[in-house]
Order: sequence, then structure tokens, then C-alpha cells
Amino acid sequence: MAALDTALPPPGARPDWTIDQRWSSYDSAEHGVWTTLYERQLGVLPGRACDAFLKGLDALDLHRGGIPDFERINPELQRLTGWRVVAVPGLVPDAVFFDHLANRRFPAGQFIRTPDQLDYLSEPDIFHDVFGHVPMLTDPTFADYMQAYGEGGLRAQGLNQLHHLARLYWYTVEFGLMQAPEGLRIYGAGIVSSRAESVFCLEDPSPNRLGFDLERVMRTLYRIDDFQQVYFVISSIEALRKVTLQDFGPIYGRLAGAPDIAIDAVLPTDRVLTHGSQAYARSRIGRTPVTA
Repeated sequence: MAALDTALPPPGARPDWTIDQRWSSYDSAEHGVWTTLYERQLGVLPGRACDAFLKGLDALDLHRGGIPDFERINPELQRLTGWRVVAVPGLVPDAVFFDHLANRRFPAGQFIRTPDQLDYLSEPDIFHDVFGHVPMLTDPTFADYMQAYGEGGLRAQGLNQLHHLARLYWYTVEFGLMQAPEGLRIYGAGIVSSRAESVFCLEDPSPNRLGFDLERVMRTLYRIDDFQQVYFVISSIEALRKVTLQDFGPIYGRLAGAPDIAIDAVLPTDRVLTHGSQAYARSRIGRTPVTA
């Protein structure tokens, strides 16, 4: 989720912060980075990513030709769910981000990381945005959820509730897990675009894995600089869509008087799938976590 203080687009960007992708300007090294990242993820995601994500990869053929050309993938994405990808120069203001989602446009960074940044990048690039996010937008139910989130974000701005709504995005769209008949599966973009976290989130004994509860999620802090200490597990995409279609007004009223919940907390009311050891987080003691 992108957020900036300024409301003015940078030079060369349109009023809605979109730019031309200029696919023909990518060089062979940049296409090679995409191919390397793609092939690394395809080595770990089968059996870990949810079916909707893997089907979306196939539907959009994101491996062909290196970095995807938005003009090539958008017709199929629009046919499936009415969404399309638009290029932006980087992080965009909240209002711009929400407006794009509410109108079924997914803003994606145009640039791709360099070969020495394969494992970590502080700002989302085209691999995170397109490989991580766009396959799920081929699923009609998830596509509806994302549009509803954009509409809800526009309302939350006026209610001073963006911090609570951002946590919902973080723990679902970016770092969400799903309970499938075969076991836990990944659907969050921040996980499926990371080779290390794709394994860590499912197999490491360190993090807590808790059943999804809307208000619990919206009260929970998250870290933006390392593996997550807690993952929330939905029962299905449809269940996620249904629980978030309700009027958030009363929820915001309750959250206004509720304290934040620590990242590593396990509450008596939680549905606990894994009570993690937090060993990984403790091994990082001395490094001040960046939270939101």
C-alpha cells in the first residue's frame, strides 16, 4: 500500500500519477532480473501458493518475454475481472491509490530492482507489484475485495482511520495466508514475491499463525523491515470478501477506544493455529524493528 504526503504528481506523470510503462525501454539485463526472480519463485510456490494465484500466473502468462508488457496482459485481465494494470513512478498518495483500486486499476511501479537487490527491496518494484499482486486479480472474488478496499479507503480518509485500514491490507493483500483443504496456502503478494518468506511463513516455527478476525487484525501492529511475526489465516477468499463488505463505521467507533496489539501477542480470544516460538525475531534483537 502506497502513501505519500504530497498531492502533486512528479514531473512527467499525469494528474492521476500514471505514466507510460515504456516497455520497449527495458534492456536485456532488466528482463533477465524478472526471469531470474520468476524462476526462483516457481521453484518454491507450487504446493505453497493458493490455487487462485497459480491459476492467475498461467492465465496471464507472466513468464513470457521477461518483464510483462501491460498492453499484452491487460486485455486478458479485463476480460476475466474488469481490472487493468497502470504504471506509476513509485509510491503514490493514499487518495490516488484508493481511487485506482475503487475503479479496478492496479497501480504498479514501472522500474525493476537491480541484480544485487534480488532478496530485498525497500520500495515495491514491478516484480512485487505485477508478479505478487496481479495474478490474484484474475480471481473474481478477490478482485471484488480489492475494489471494495479501495472504496473503503476513500471513506476511511475522512474518518482518520487509515492506520487501521492499512493493517487490514497488510495482513491480507500483502501477507495473508489461507486455509485450503491441503493445508495452509499463501495468497499475500509480499510473501509470494519473496523466496525466503514463502518458506518461512508456512514452515518456520517462529511466527504465530492465527485465525483471521477483522477487528483483531485492524488493531495489530506490523513490521515493514523483516519477516512477519504473525500471519492471519482466512478460511477462503469468499469469507474474506463477505466479512469486509459490512459497514465499517461501527467498527471504527470501537477501534477508536481500543489499544494497539503487539506484533507477537497471542490473546485468549485468538484462534491459534501455531503459537510461534518467536525465535527468529529474538535472533534479531539489537536491530530496532520498524513497525506501523
